[in-house]
Amino acid sequence: MEEATLGMTTSLAREDLKQLSWIPGEDALSQVVKTSYGEALIRKRIPQLLTDTLLRLNELNKNLNKDQQQKALPSMEWLNDKELFFSVENSYFLSSRVQNSWNTKEWRVLPDEADHITIEKKTKQFAYTIANNLFLTDASGKTHTITNDKDGGILNGSSVHRDEFGIDGGIFFSPKGTYLAFYRMDQRMVEDYPIINWNVTPAKVHYAKYPFAGRTSHEVTLGVYNPATEKTVFLETGTPADHYLTCVTWSPDEQFIYIAILNRDQNHLWLNQYNAKTGAFVKTLFEETDPKYVHPQHSLAFIPGRNDQFIWWSERDGYMHLYRYNTEGKLLNQVTKGPWEVTEIAGKSDRKKLFYIVSTKESPLDRHIYSVNWENGKMNRLDSAPGTHSAGISSSGDFIIDRWSNGTMPRVIDVVQTDKKWKQNLLSAKDPLASYQRPKTENVIIKAEDGTPLYGKLIYPVNFDPQKKYPVIVYLYNGPGVQIIANGFPASGNLWYEYMAQHGYVIFTMDGRGSSNRGQKFEQVTFRRLGTIEMEDQLKGVDYLKSLSFIDTARMGVHGWSYGGFMTTSLMLRYPGIFKCAVAGGPVMDWKMYEVMYTERYMDTPQDNPQGYEDANLLTKVKNLQGKLLLIHGTIDSTVVWQHSVKFLKECVDNNVQVDYFVYPGYEHNVRGRDRVHLMQKITDYFDEYLKNK
Repeated sequence: MEEATLGMTTSLAREDLKQLSWIPGEDALSQVVKTSYGEALIRKRIPQLLTDTLLRLNELNKNLNKDQQQKALPSMEWLNDKELFFSVENSYFLSSRVQNSWNTKEWRVLPDEADHITIEKKTKQFAYTIANNLFLTDASGKTHTITNDKDGGILNGSSVHRDEFGIDGGIFFSPKGTYLAFYRMDQRMVEDYPIINWNVTPAKVHYAKYPFAGRTSHEVTLGVYNPATEKTVFLETGTPADHYLTCVTWSPDEQFIYIAILNRDQNHLWLNQYNAKTGAFVKTLFEETDPKYVHPQHSLAFIPGRNDQFIWWSERDGYMHLYRYNTEGKLLNQVTKGPWEVTEIAGKSDRKKLFYIVSTKESPLDRHIYSVNWENGKMNRLDSAPGTHSAGISSSGDFIIDRWSNGTMPRVIDVVQTDKKWKQNLLSAKDPLASYQRPKTENVIIKAEDGTPLYGKLIYPVNFDPQKKYPVIVYLYNGPGVQIIANGFPASGNLWYEYMAQHGYVIFTMDGRGSSNRGQKFEQVTFRRLGTIEMEDQLKGVDYLKSLSFIDTARMGVHGWSYGGFMTTSLMLRYPGIFKCAVAGGPVMDWKMYEVMYTERYMDTPQDNPQGYEDANLLTKVKNLQGKLLLIHGTIDSTVVWQHSVKFLKECVDNNVQVDYFVYPGYEHNVRGRDRVHLMQKITDYFDEYLKNK
């Protein structure tokens, strides 16, 4: 069980090349290797593959205090082509190349409480938060107190909008490092929600701010700090104050900041330009609307060398594609187009007018690397093998690190010339599972009610006997923004599936409509009625399972977590009798108790869509339960708050319905680390108890 749960990151981890990255400004790779004298950082020039040693561990340790010395080279990041930096806790060290040797010195020591640490590489400045305030340590070592809000309900420099809309931070250095923009989130008006720490006696309450769907949300603005004047201006982003500020982007000349303003209904977006020095609103470049929702997730990507042209990501034609605009708001051209999705801009070639992108063009299950000309849209695929590829682009744009895997290849790392005239394999990893008795995994395509193909996987028991009848476990998620079926390693997608197959189970998993990377229509079909169309698609999967002679339809189980926990519980209550038992982790039971940004995008507000919320409310359907249901929840879950399952238990008691329950003290939305082994054993034991025997 430990191998099945943690093995892919521990004892069964795939071979890799440690800290492989491009050296800035060079067509050369750096990599950490083991040598007879300890670890060393080497440089490998491309395409000649000439190798030289840059920095040895023993050389680095000579410059560190005894209590800071390392047993292996720490995670190092290039600052420029001659300087590396790394941290030991909150002490940052700079390793500089001086002729043929390296000098390592302590660079900055940040306070122990520093969080959200962001480094501006050109000017060597550090921005960070302490509690709810923002600080800057400039290149001279002077610390600037940017904000000094006494009320903890105001957060500066933190991520906002609960990390929706592609937001993953709240600190934005300008391109040349002259200014620092930051989110300021005022959540004093948001309701307090108690999160209880049970590890102390008496237990202590921490009050988190949780904006429930249809209720008061927080208010966000964007500040711009000028270290030269030590002054901050706030952008005039207007009202209503509870709209969303997304896609924050500096212009390359640092004159302007662009923000996509999304209304709270999430059906109308304005791409606005603001004066970075004064905070004044300049103009709206364009607007996007959709009768269901607009879902911005990416900042602007400016055309290299241009202050007046950029790439905008949009689903306006039904798929996520790239559009080239000028800063007057004129559409110059649609760069990519087709019934597939762009998932990443990985890099660029200024000289060739190319972006390097990753997309689903070949198959929703694959990811492949392409070059695309930003003027004429001409595309060229740069990899050849089926599977899931990711790209790392050299500074020149002439070479790519292509990391990929598929169902039979654990990990391959190639370096490819972007004109495809040269290619070198750096690693073809051995199969860490080669000595194990593994089950057969079969790719399955099932048709939805409207004929849409749905992709799934069927995992057979080891020593499969077609004359036998086997219990089956359906694993699902099927919520927006997530795809679980992909062409990667292992082919099954999860070693716990394989463990269960070793113990006599069939495992089935499928992405139904409503899930990600299949286009807007595919995802939006569930709008205002979560838990309906997805249920129909999963039941198509059940029909498929029932058509197989070796499936024991009296021994069917279902399992999912988070949205999958909602789906699992929904199947047990809305379609009782199909599954003999189920395990639902961290489940949403009533969407009125989930957060504003996610819920209102897919369901509108409870006030505007009362029927949709009522249909999806599982608290009112407890009496329908047949079979066995185990609910699992973390006691400090601040994503799907614990109250969801507690209220469900109360309904079970009130309606004399028996249900099984288990909590993980001190865990948030997911159970990770060593305790995850306990979790997966708990789930396995439950299925063994109720599905193994008729």
